Amino acid sequence: MVILTNVHTNFKGMVGIGAVAKTKQSSYGQTNSGGVNTAEEQESLIKPICNHGGEDCEQKQSDDEIPHNPDFLFIRYVSRIVLDILKKFWALSTAAVLAILLLYWLYGGFFAFFMLCFAASGVVYQASDWLLYHPDQPPHSRIYIASPQIVGLPFENHFIRTKDGVLINAVLVKQNGEYQSRAPTVLFLHGNAGNIGHRMMNLKGLYHLCGCNVFMVEYRGYGHSEGTPSEEGLYLDAQASLDFLLSLSEIDRKKIVVFGRSLGGAVAVDVASRPEYGPHIMAVLLENTFCSIPDVARVVFNTRIIKMLPVFCYKNKFNSKKKISRLRVPTLFISGLADSLLPPYMMQELYQTSSSALKRIARFESGTHNETWQCSGYYQTINLFLDDVLCSESRQGEVRNPSPFSTVQIPPDIV
Repeated sequence: MVILTNVHTNFKGMVGIGAVAKTKQSSYGQTNSGGVNTAEEQESLIKPICNHGGEDCEQKQSDDEIPHNPDFLFIRYVSRIVLDILKKFWALSTAAVLAILLLYWLYGGFFAFFMLCFAASGVVYQASDWLLYHPDQPPHSRIYIASPQIVGLPFENHFIRTKDGVLINAVLVKQNGEYQSRAPTVLFLHGNAGNIGHRMMNLKGLYHLCGCNVFMVEYRGYGHSEGTPSEEGLYLDAQASLDFLLSLSEIDRKKIVVFGRSLGGAVAVDVASRPEYGPHIMAVLLENTFCSIPDVARVVFNTRIIKMLPVFCYKNKFNSKKKISRLRVPTLFISGLADSLLPPYMMQELYQTSSSALKRIARFESGTHNETWQCSGYYQTINLFLDDVLCSESRQGEVRNPSPFSTVQIPPDIV
C-alpha cells in the first residue's frame, strides 16, 4: 500500500490510474497466496509506474524530502563556497611543495635553505604587528572604555575621520569658563596597549596640576576606534587629531602641546617633525620612548640573527632617531630610569640627536615605563618647561595657569 500511496500522490489526475492500481493489487495478491515474485519481477512492476511521467520516482521522492528552509539553503550555499576555497588552497599548497622539491632537486640544499629563510623572514615581517600592537590588553579593552566622568571631569566625545576614511575615537576635556581659551591644549598619544580609559588619572593630573585642556585620542584598532593599527595608520590618526584641534575656535591654537608616551612618543615625533604641522605645535613632551623598532628588537631579543637582520625586514620601523634631527619644536624628554621595558639610554640618544633650540631632559630615578607620571616632581617639571617655552616666545607677562607649581624648580635628584 505504500507504493499505491506514492503513485496516487505523484500521478493524481492522470488517465488510467485505476487500471494500474488494480494490476499492482492483483500481483501482490498472487504473492500472498503462495506465489513468489523475484526481485527482477517486482522491479519490472514498479518501473513502468515510476517512469510514467518521464521522471525518476526515486529522484522525486528525495527532492520532496529536502527541506525548503531558506536558512538550510544558505548554509548549503556557504558550505559549498568554503569547500571550493579549501580545495584551491590545497591545490596551491601542493603546487608550492612540488615547486620546493623541484628546486631542491635541481639546485641542492643551499637554495632550499635560502628559500626557507626567505619564508621565515616573511612570517616575522607579518608577525611584527602582533608583537607590537596590543589593543586587547588588558582584556575587554575594546569593549569597556572609562570616561573622564569617573575622575569628575567634564568632557566631550568626538569621532574624527582620518585622511584614509577611518573613524577614530577621542575625548576632549576643557578647562572651565574663559580659561579654556587661554590654557595650553595637550594632544595625548598613548602607548601600544589598552585604551584612553586606562590613562584617566594621568589626565586628571594634567588638568588640575598643569591647568591644561587635554585631548586624548585612540589609535585605529584601539578602544572604540575603527580599523587596524599600522605605522602609517597611527601617523594619520595623529595628523587628523591635530587638524581637529586646529579647527576649534574655543581653544588657543597657538598653544598646542603634543605629548607621547612609549609608542606614542614615536607618533609625536613624526607629526611634530613634519613641516606642515611643526609650526602649529608649541611644545613636545616625550616620555619613555625609543629610537626605533629595530633598535628595540635588538635589545629585547638580543640574538645574533635579530642583530644581523636588515632594517627593511621590519614592517614597523618608527625611526624616531632619524626624524628627531629635523625637529625644531621645544621638547621635554621625560625619562624613567627604572624602565625595565625600554632602556633609558635611548631617551638620552634622542635628546642628544634633537635639533630643537630649547630642549630639556628630566630623569626620574624611580620612574618605570608606564608609571613615571606618579613620581614626585613630575607635573612640576612639565609646568616649568611650559613656562620656559612661553618665556622664550616673549610671553613673560602672560599668566598661563593657576597651578602652584608653575615656578617651582625641578628637584636636583630627578634632573
